[in-house]
Amino acid sequence: MTTTVTPASAGSAASPPSHAAVRLRTPRRPHSPGRPRRSVLLTVLTGLVLLYSLVPLVWLVISATKTQEGLSRSFGLWFDDDFALWDNIAETFTYGDGVFTRWLLNTLLYVVVGAGGATFLAVLGGYALAKFDFPGRRAVFAVVIGAVAVPGTALAVPTFLMFSTMGLTNTPWAVIIPSLISPFGLYLMWVFASEAIPTELMEAARIDGAGEVRTFFQVALPLLAPGIVTVSLFTMVATWNNYFLPLIMIKDPDWYPLTLGLNSWNAQAATAGGEPVFHLVVTGSLVTIVPLIAAFLLLQKYWQSGLAAGSVKE
Repeated sequence: MTTTVTPASAGSAASPPSHAAVRLRTPRRPHSPGRPRRSVLLTVLTGLVLLYSLVPLVWLVISATKTQEGLSRSFGLWFDDDFALWDNIAETFTYGDGVFTRWLLNTLLYVVVGAGGATFLAVLGGYALAKFDFPGRRAVFAVVIGAVAVPGTALAVPTFLMFSTMGLTNTPWAVIIPSLISPFGLYLMWVFASEAIPTELMEAARIDGAGEVRTFFQVALPLLAPGIVTVSLFTMVATWNNYFLPLIMIKDPDWYPLTLGLNSWNAQAATAGGEPVFHLVVTGSLVTIVPLIAAFLLLQKYWQSGLAAGSVKE
C-alpha cells in the first residue's frame, strides 16, 4: 500500500496530484525480539548437519542386528531377515573367552583414573589461576594456550620415548599418566572460575575465619559444578576414544582399551587363517557408544550451562 501526499494551498480544497507528489512506502513490521528470525538457508544447513550426524548412527544400530552373512547380503540402511541383535551382544561378551569385558573394564579404568584425575587437576589449576595473583601468571597463560594448540599426536612419540626409558610402556600407567594433563580443560576451568566465583564471596568466607582449603571446597566448588561437569565430559570422551596413544604404548592385549580391542577384531579377517567377525565389531562399537550417549543425556543441562558461562555479563 502507498500513500500520496500533495501540497495544499491556503483557502482552497486539496489540489490534484502533481508530478512532485511524494510516494511513501508503508514501513515494514518491526522484528519482535521474542520471535527468532526464520532462515531457509540455515534450516537447510542444519538439516544437512543433522543428517550427516545421524546416518552413521542409524547404520550402526541397523547393522548390529545382522549376522556375519547378513552384513554382506542386505542393504546397509535396512534390516536383514534375521534379527540377531541379542545374539550378537551375547556373542560379543563371550567371544575370545570374554576378552571384550576385559577391554571394557580397562577403558573404565583409564576413564575413571585418567579423565577423573585430569578434571580434578584442571579444577585446581583453573581456580588458582583465576583467583590468585602470583609472578609468572601471564607466562602460565601463554604456556596453556600454546599447549591447547599442540595436537596430541605430535607428543605421542616423545612421550613413548620418555616412558620407554622409565620402563612404563605396556602398562596402564602409560595411558593414565598422559591422560591426566588436559590443557583445554585447564583453560576452560580458568575462564569459568573467573566468572562463576565472586571475589567478594571469597573475601567474606576469609573474614569469617575459613582457610583457603575450606573456602575452596565449601564455597568455590559448588559454584564450579557446571564447569566441572563440562570438563569431565570432554576429558571422558577424549580418554574413551583414545586410540593412537594406547596403540604405541600397549602391546599386551590384556591391557587394550575398547578402541584397540575392536581394531584387533577388525584386523582378524586380514590375517592368515583369521576368522572374520565384522558383526561383533559393529555390535561392540554400538555397546561402546552407549555409555557416552547416556552420560551426555544425563549431564546435558550442566554441560550447556557450563559452556554458556561468561557469555552474558550482568
